[in-house]
Amino acid sequence: MSQHIARYGLLRRTSILAVASAVSVALVGCGSSSAAVAPAATAPTVSSSEYNAIIAAAPVADTSAITRGSWMESVKTRGHLQVGGSDAAQLFSLKDLETGELKGFDAGLSQMLARYITGKTDVLSLTKLTTVTVDTRETLLQNGTVDAVFATYTITPARAKKVAFAGAYYESGDAILVKKNNTSIKEVADLKGKNVATESNSTAALSLKKYAPQARLQLFQTDAECVAAVQQGRADAYVLDQGILISDASNNPAVKVVGQPFTKEPYGIGLPLNKPEAKAFVNTWLKKIYADGSWNKLWKATIGTVVSGDAPAPPTIGSADGS
Repeated sequence: MSQHIARYGLLRRTSILAVASAVSVALVGCGSSSAAVAPAATAPTVSSSEYNAIIAAAPVADTSAITRGSWMESVKTRGHLQVGGSDAAQLFSLKDLETGELKGFDAGLSQMLARYITGKTDVLSLTKLTTVTVDTRETLLQNGTVDAVFATYTITPARAKKVAFAGAYYESGDAILVKKNNTSIKEVADLKGKNVATESNSTAALSLKKYAPQARLQLFQTDAECVAAVQQGRADAYVLDQGILISDASNNPAVKVVGQPFTKEPYGIGLPLNKPEAKAFVNTWLKKIYADGSWNKLWKATIGTVVSGDAPAPPTIGSADGS
């Protein structure tokens, strides 16, 4: 996925997302290609109480699983999980400026993991966030500033040399964002000869070289710069993870997402390499929330407020190259 955590601008709202009519494409989760984006007028929202109830009902680890001197024990002793992530990624981790609450699929998973370790139910106190970028994610894990990174973080073999990945816990893929009135670009083949923006350190930059080698690649540092390039006509299209692009389009009626993803991007939970017990522990936790329905409920309360239908099947843990 994107190497850079998307910066969407902090929005003063209590729901995860109010979907703008600009969004016109399905968000494809692992194992599903039939989900459709809900119309703006009828898109459901989830209240703080409903969202918090899902987190508070998630499982708690057996005492025997929190071994002496382990990564898990340090988190439990501290009383919260120090998370590397975003506070401005709609659907995945968005901060409500009025309440200070973080909501979203990534945020909720980090809160569930913190509950699993600490046993606490006060969602606001379960995690503390350190905002990360592509340039700081690995460093902050390596120096112990954060316990884990939940940041729509694509698992790759190269990254797995620097951090350990639990999961995958979700699968997205690179897709295409264009101006709302653009009718010439519908799929990756249509990018031939076009000016195409993406984030400079993203996996999408490599994907474009493979799937659209004749596109004229334009590299920017941030998601916002890429969207602006499309809006202003400096780029014909913007390619990145579909989940991020849908979030962009949902908040910007001047753009839309077209076609279906043309790559697979398995998201993993970044963990320190020097704490091997952490990966095994987190993978065990993921299996538990898959089995008891917590993962499905969180999906419905976040991504499912935009995508209609049942939650997709979560990806097989350990199936991604680098996990």
